Amino acid sequence: MDNKNNVVIVLLIVLIGGITGVGLLIGINNAVGVALNPINAKLVEISGRLKGIEDKLTTQGGAVPLNIQNELQQIQNKINTLGTNNNAPAQPQPPAEDMDKVYNLPIGISSVLGSSSAPVTITEFTDLQCPFCSRFYSAIKDVLAAYPGKVKVVIKNFPLPFHPNARPAAKLAMAANEQGKFQGMMEALLQNGGDVSDDKIKEYAKSLGLNYDKLMADYKNQDARWEKQIQDDMQLAGAVDVRGTPTFYLNGKKTNARDLGTFKSQIDPLLSGK
Repeated sequence: MDNKNNVVIVLLIVLIGGITGVGLLIGINNAVGVALNPINAKLVEISGRLKGIEDKLTTQGGAVPLNIQNELQQIQNKINTLGTNNNAPAQPQPPAEDMDKVYNLPIGISSVLGSSSAPVTITEFTDLQCPFCSRFYSAIKDVLAAYPGKVKVVIKNFPLPFHPNARPAAKLAMAANEQGKFQGMMEALLQNGGDVSDDKIKEYAKSLGLNYDKLMADYKNQDARWEKQIQDDMQLAGAVDVRGTPTFYLNGKKTNARDLGTFKSQIDPLLSGK
């Protein structure tokens, strides 16, 4: 490469390093690939700040509005797109969600909380490292307690790409299911931010009365099985317009219910046949 080209690339690196607007990153040409390193670093920094915002929101009193959750997810999705294709054109905004559409949500081999014969089904796409999933899980427990034998909850996996523990946590919960402790493990992981460190796993196993050696053997040796289940869930998520976590469906329809009162207002008419 001649000196002229070297100068051009150096200038591009300097210019890119000073860019603060994410939108300007799209216009950089792939031909100067060496100059793209600062872009990726900036995206990692922005993604980290976004995660910080998410964590701070969960420490505030009251429920975080669903529209804020969706906005955070859409921002992260755009960052992910930029990180994988710096020349990608601006993506159109997704259409408004159709809350009256009934989606086909087969239970398959997913874990079910409550009675499997219950007439009302809540399907949840969850991420076990997601603070919003942790926050709103209490509503699910309240619903199950309020409607014994009448409501079941089907758990589907949707690990978000910016939650590194989400996928291992999902697999650990499925491994615990081999000993009949899926719900207990899921709750422990939600309460601990999806922590799958060795010490924490030992702590979970002890508190849940699990055979630790079997848990770890199933967790590691059946990884391909757990990975396929996650992939199947994520493929289904794409077909039913999952846009973030948690996403709830009530008898196939998306619902914005996030507390017992709102769930009751939607469940009672289903049970009464109205």
